[in-house]
Amino acid sequence: MTDQVLESFVDAAKAAEFLTLRPRRVLEMARAGELPAHPLGSGKRKTWRFLLSELHNHIRTGPAKKVFSEAATRGMVRPKSDACTIGTEG
Repeated sequence: MTDQVLESFVDAAKAAEFLTLRPRRVLEMARAGELPAHPLGSGKRKTWRFLLSELHNHIRTGPAKKVFSEAATRGMVRPKSDACTIGTEG
């Protein structure tokens, strides 16, 4: 039988340090399901714990994220396709 070394869970402060984020942002992302996290407790206020190996794997292999969300780009000005040519004299 082989002995398996278990990885320790860390709190949001350690996870934030690992990800170079603020602990509050890590907790927001955990609640939103954007980061792998393990909630403890059954009430509304949960204690969140993280495995650094899961965070590392998520960052390296997680789904590709768009730079801008659809909602953010909806109000952006887009160039017109029939715009006149720049640099021509008429």
